[in-house]
Amino acid sequence: MHQFLLHNGRILEANAAVLAPGQVGLLSGWGVFSTIRVSDGVLFAWERHWNRMRRDAELLHVPFPADSGPVHESLLRLIVANQAPNATLRLVVIRNRGGVWEGPGLDRDYDLVAFTTKVKDWGRNVRLALQPQGRHSGCPFAGTKMLSWSFNLIWLEQAHGRGFDEALLLNERGEVSECTSANVFAAYGCRVLTPPLSSGCLPGVTRELLLEETRVAGYEIAEENLRPEDLERADEVFITSTTRELLPVSEVEGLNVQHNDAARMALQASFSAYCDTYVHGGGAR
Repeated sequence: MHQFLLHNGRILEANAAVLAPGQVGLLSGWGVFSTIRVSDGVLFAWERHWNRMRRDAELLHVPFPADSGPVHESLLRLIVANQAPNATLRLVVIRNRGGVWEGPGLDRDYDLVAFTTKVKDWGRNVRLALQPQGRHSGCPFAGTKMLSWSFNLIWLEQAHGRGFDEALLLNERGEVSECTSANVFAAYGCRVLTPPLSSGCLPGVTRELLLEETRVAGYEIAEENLRPEDLERADEVFITSTTRELLPVSEVEGLNVQHNDAARMALQASFSAYCDTYVHGGGAR
């Protein structure tokens, strides 16, 4: 984490004691968050990140800022304070009130916290462990990006312990859903498929941009249910996230996956062009 953080509009030292156990969401994981890429001082795909956070906050009964404008401005001030024009930013909204463990003296329904860190180098490819029962697609909160993230961290830690980089999560039907912090795609010639939201996966911003904005002649991108054995039939498999963009999969535990990188490279080129236009066009207005 960089030197400064944002707390309710104020830029403070990152080690400042500004949060309290009595904020219900802090110890209960009652809140929402998003991870945003900062490119040349621009919050990439800001509108999509904000809208997803707002939807998740409504579903989880987390009070949320009414206007994105002041939040966006304060995040830009944080980027300047940390001298971090190219970084990764985490934005968190924590619910403060509710339940028997609410602390005294709270004067806000929520706290908004943000901080930045350097962009992580994810390497040239990724090795995926398989995690059965990693998502429950029938849960009404499936696909929400909430602060209760411990299951994902445990599955990721277990994958690392077995020599893998990430965990590929299956749902209760044994279908492919997503990774702990990335969506998954499989290419079959010029047809590129990703699990639908009904699989229990999170609607990742990069996934959304590939489905809605990325256009490459000859390629079709669509949602379709996938099972692990379907990944063996694919010409290639890759994962997507805000910080990884499109990262090829070199191995899936127990499966024989192929490594034809043609589709990913074509889509990455188009996605990079979209990013460049967004960033140098000034981003959110």
